[in-house]
Amino acid sequence: MNFGKIDYLNLLPFHVFLKQSPLQSYVKMGIEHKKDVPSRLNYALLRGKIDAAIISSIESRRKKYKKLDLGIVAKKDVKSVLVRKNSTPKTDKASASSNMLAKILNIKGEVIIGDNALKAYINEGDEKFYDLAKEWQKRQNLPFVFARFCYTKNGDFYKKMAKIFSKKRIKIPTYILQNYAKTRQISAQNIKWYLNYISYKIGKKEKIALSIFLKKARELKFNPNFK
Repeated sequence: MNFGKIDYLNLLPFHVFLKQSPLQSYVKMGIEHKKDVPSRLNYALLRGKIDAAIISSIESRRKKYKKLDLGIVAKKDVKSVLVRKNSTPKTDKASASSNMLAKILNIKGEVIIGDNALKAYINEGDEKFYDLAKEWQKRQNLPFVFARFCYTKNGDFYKKMAKIFSKKRIKIPTYILQNYAKTRQISAQNIKWYLNYISYKIGKKEKIALSIFLKKARELKFNPNFK
């Protein structure tokens, strides 16, 4: 198994699940060495450096990937994928889907994703930002899928992993919450509050939303840059 994981709070329950799983120690250590931002995991999976990851939804379109009904979903707001109001247009190099979503929605400004975006939202207030998942939901009345579990081999293993995770209620231990609160400079209370906005199951509505997103992205030639 050669799995890469997104190193953001939005996947903290999945990180805890992996930590508590009966995987061998060397496998768990390998996963820790392969954690990164979405754009770099996209590249690693494409180049065969890893065989599975929860990658940007826009990259999941590739026919070479097998997909599971597991990912990062915002039903309405997301709080961690933002565009700063009244700012110079700028993409976030750590992202792929978020940059494309901003262009599809024609919301211009600085795109900020992940834990830095969440921290900015908490510290500066929602009036300073557009929440891209919220804007998508207003227009499409659908959730937004930011990332999806894709793999190229070891399918039976990953299918089993995803099935167990989807059925399990994950409780995040206090010591892990405190560690993330310290390293991300976001309080444990705010981390728990934030995770209420994140879902992981990709069902019928999520697949419809993803199909619409990819169609709109294709019309723009998958180019997220504003001209």
